[in-house]
Amino acid sequence: MIKGMTGFGSADISFGKIKGGIEIKSQNHRYFDIVYYLPPGMSALEGLVRDFVNGQLERGRIMVSLKITDKPLQNISFNKDAVREYLRYTKILKTDFDLSGELKVSDLIRLPGVVEAREVVLEADEIWPAVKKGLDVALKSLVAMRVREGKALSKDMADILKRMTAEIKKIDARTKAILRDKKKTLSKEEFLSLQKGNDISEELTRLAHYIEEFKKHLQASGGVGKKLDFVAQEMQRETNTIGSKVQDRDVSNAVIALKSKIEKLREQAQNIE
Repeated sequence: MIKGMTGFGSADISFGKIKGGIEIKSQNHRYFDIVYYLPPGMSALEGLVRDFVNGQLERGRIMVSLKITDKPLQNISFNKDAVREYLRYTKILKTDFDLSGELKVSDLIRLPGVVEAREVVLEADEIWPAVKKGLDVALKSLVAMRVREGKALSKDMADILKRMTAEIKKIDARTKAILRDKKKTLSKEEFLSLQKGNDISEELTRLAHYIEEFKKHLQASGGVGKKLDFVAQEMQRETNTIGSKVQDRDVSNAVIALKSKIEKLREQAQNIE
């Protein structure tokens, strides 16, 4: 079954005390194009994310956002050697200058070099398993949405193909009626010349074939959007030929109707993976 290219999925991730979330969105695009919104220092994840997403999505503009919502802001450590030095010099000062008073803990932790606070740095290779798990959950939700869109598009396009078949039958019936009428009034040579010039049997046969080919692609799995667009282009070419061969108002109206429907098929093909 065909899939559309519009979708959304999200998932929570956790890695020890680190928590966050992943969002993945997809829109129409001619090719596979991915954009990343990652926290600072996480650029090393881009290749891993791309390969993982590309394993499930063939086409579309993909936006992957990773946000860290909760993590230890700092690793705090105490320099005991520095504390010992401060206390040693305190005793020396008290003795040499006959001073009184004691250093409190609150005084000590404000002294340079006693407390060191270092920002927690996330390593891409360490967090990747959690990110991969979240991506898998988010992608399943996104793909399910694209499948639902594909079903709606398939139904709409099948209806268009049905109406195209009706227009083709009109053209076939009208061209036969024209030849019957002209046969009564034209000489044999004139009639044969007209018949040859207005012969669109091959074009009608190919159009019917392309309609069946289009239907088959609608039932196929994987990326078929480009194939559908190509088949629609061939439909357009055959329809143009019919319009140029048969100069009749009713046929021209049917040709215009066919072109309009084929254009709708091409527009819808742009929405299919």
